Amino acid sequence: MRSSSEILKDAIGAATKTLQSIAQLEAQIATSAELVANCLTSGGKILACGNGGSAADAADFCTELACRFVEDRRPYPAINLSQGGSLITATGNDYGFDKIFARQVQAFGNAGDVLIAITTSGKSRNISAAIEEARSRKMKTIALMGRDGGTSAGLADVDLIVKGDATARIQEAHKFILHVICEICETRLPK
Repeated sequence: MRSSSEILKDAIGAATKTLQSIAQLEAQIATSAELVANCLTSGGKILACGNGGSAADAADFCTELACRFVEDRRPYPAINLSQGGSLITATGNDYGFDKIFARQVQAFGNAGDVLIAITTSGKSRNISAAIEEARSRKMKTIALMGRDGGTSAGLADVDLIVKGDATARIQEAHKFILHVICEICETRLPK
C-alpha cells in the first residue's frame, strides 16, 4: 500500500506537470479571454455548462463574472446551465439527458453570446449537443476538454485541450484556465 506521503508527492508532481503543459495553450487562452471580454462589453452574456466537477467549475466561472473575481467592478451576466434541478430533470425526462444543455442554450442563448462547455473526457454528448446548438444560434463557443478532446474536439471556436489521463488533474487545470481567463478579462471589463 502506498503511503499518504507518496500519494501526496505523486499528486503534486502530476499537477505540476499538467499545469506546466497549459503554457502550450497560451494563444487559445488569449483568444478565449478576448471572446469573453468582447461578449460582455458588447452587452452579451456567458452561458457555461459541464457535468459533475465540471458543473462546479462552470458555476465558479459564472460566479466570478456575475459577482467579481478580484477587483470591485460591476457584475456581468453569466448563467450556469448546470444548476436548476427542476429544469435539468424535466428536460432530461422529456427530451433525454443529451439535451439538458442544448435546450437551455436554445432558451437563453443569442447571437453574440458565448458558451463555455467543459468536459474532462471530451465524450459528453450533452456538451457536444450544447456546442452544436450554440453554433447554430451564431454564438461563440469555447470548449475545455481533457485527454485528446474526444468527440467534442473541433466542434467549438476555441478548443482548450488539457492533455493527461487523470480526471482530477485535468479538472484542476480547467479551473486554473478559467481563473486565468477571468484575470485577463478583469483588466478589460469596465468597472
